[in-house]
Amino acid sequence: MSAELDALIDIVVKGKIKEAKDATQKCLDAGIDAKTIIFEGLSKAMAIVGDLYASKKYFLPQVLLSANTLYGGLNLCLPLLQGEGGASKGTVVIAVVEGDVHDIGKNIVKAMLTGLGLTVIDLGKDIPIKTIIDTAVNEKAQIIATSTLMTPTLAGMKQVEAELKENGMKGTIKTMIGGGATSKEFADQIGADGWSYDAVEASHVAAAFLGI
Repeated sequence: MSAELDALIDIVVKGKIKEAKDATQKCLDAGIDAKTIIFEGLSKAMAIVGDLYASKKYFLPQVLLSANTLYGGLNLCLPLLQGEGGASKGTVVIAVVEGDVHDIGKNIVKAMLTGLGLTVIDLGKDIPIKTIIDTAVNEKAQIIATSTLMTPTLAGMKQVEAELKENGMKGTIKTMIGGGATSKEFADQIGADGWSYDAVEASHVAAAFLGI
């Protein structure tokens, strides 16, 4: 591991947003390719953040800071990765279902999944179910990840499962759900392929789906 990569990991873990871009550029200037920076640097940093969160040494504000810092580096590396022919490990469509505008959890999950080396298509919050499914089909996504914090919008998650089944795509596109209003029991009840209580577990669920 190079000193430049070590420094970048430290910056992401500590959430030093303003230093992320410069630290990433130093890695590139030192001859480290974009793929290595993403998988050995940024991804590793988010795994450390995940462990800190799981052990309650970090809380949501620190995780959000690290996630935003991660994007400082990713925004520099992702265009270069395409130039290197670095294949994505899979595509995920992520959204907060229609009727809910809470997206902090979704944004952290997005950072964790991006750190895994996945292409994450973030539709945002309050998104119609048809838009989520159409995007997943058009982008040939392997996973649809939806979240909600509100009980009334749980019906949208059930609708995702029903429409995928109706269109013969259940199983071809895996589904994972999360958010404060959801539970393992609810996921099983509607037929979702996975449920996670936080962003760290969400990254493990997605990794298991894709065999990475």
